[in-house]
Amino acid sequence: MQIQKTLSSSFFAVALLISAADAKADSFADYKQVQQQNFQKNTQKFIYYKNSLNQDFLNYKKAQQKAYDEYKQELKKYWDTTELSTKKRLVHYTQDKQTKTAIDFAEEKIKIETIAKDEKEAKRKLAHALLKAVTIDTKELYKEDELLQKVAKIKTPKTIIKAKVDAKPILAPVIFDKKPSTKELINYTKKTLEKNPIKERINSKQKHVYTLNVTLPSDTTIKRSRTYYQEVQSAAQKERIAPSLIFAVMHTESSFNPYARSYVPAYGLMQIVPHTAGIDAYYYLYKEKKLVSDSYLYNSRNNIQMGSAYLHILYYSYLRHIKDPQSRLYCTIAAYNTGAGNVARAFVSSSSVKYAAQKINTMSADDVYTHLRKNLRYKEARDYLQRVEKRRRIYKKIYGS
Repeated sequence: MQIQKTLSSSFFAVALLISAADAKADSFADYKQVQQQNFQKNTQKFIYYKNSLNQDFLNYKKAQQKAYDEYKQELKKYWDTTELSTKKRLVHYTQDKQTKTAIDFAEEKIKIETIAKDEKEAKRKLAHALLKAVTIDTKELYKEDELLQKVAKIKTPKTIIKAKVDAKPILAPVIFDKKPSTKELINYTKKTLEKNPIKERINSKQKHVYTLNVTLPSDTTIKRSRTYYQEVQSAAQKERIAPSLIFAVMHTESSFNPYARSYVPAYGLMQIVPHTAGIDAYYYLYKEKKLVSDSYLYNSRNNIQMGSAYLHILYYSYLRHIKDPQSRLYCTIAAYNTGAGNVARAFVSSSSVKYAAQKINTMSADDVYTHLRKNLRYKEARDYLQRVEKRRRIYKKIYGS
């Protein structure tokens, strides 16, 4: 009888333990389900909010395009072709729109064109434009550029963040070893005009156009990169991204054109697209879901912060399932150009990076690089990977890892 009581007590105790364990398991399962539901709700909220930001940006983009189109129409009164700034060319017109300066950062050349009644007047105007080109900084240019000022005056919603453009030299450090005196500037301008022949043509408007072409020093791009050394070092340390990678991306995206603008549009040194990478990077940095304006991204510090933050997001978050650091670096470079989903599709028939990582993790880093160069969907992305990686190695030698 005692044995039976003991067995009954033991059985009851075990039953209680099992019941408690089941309850705990159910409780944990419920907890996980709630967490998953909350995550899905937050994700949906973020996507919804991002879509609403996209609409704000589309409206802003439309207003910008209108300003660009109106400005082009004004330029057509004087010029056969209405050039505006691109990713690697900075184009600036005087207030009367009759002198155009185009700095080609990729080709390391300056082309100045002016409409004048005769060669004497042309030389005077070309000399003034050349002097301006080699001394002006980003802040002065922003204030003097009529198109940039038109765009700056566009009314923007509260979701779009603006900022003041910082003052950074553009060509002065390339041409001069130190701040030039007035005499040195005059001598430089005089010698450049003597060295480079001025060409004349008559355009379709029956106007005399005089052109001066100037070749910049062969180390222009490297000298331009030094202008942003402090900002890059600061961002690299904060985001745990190699400075050489940031420099290589900047070089490939804009050739260090501070007013780079693409058709997307993307803006500035690291070509940030406000309504995609811009939203992600700004949220990562400041925990606010905001859009950034062109003026915000023409500020070099902001642009480098945003671009470096996006590289961090790609490397440490979106592509975190890729184990080998070098393989993940190659995928990060490609993803900066074409998106993490397209990188995944180069390996599997899905945009899931987690799924693609399973295959990537069976490959060597060299094989991952070769595979990306062959299988990325777009040629632009395949070439982009090659260019950035080549330049990353160069900047690693110059500035360290």
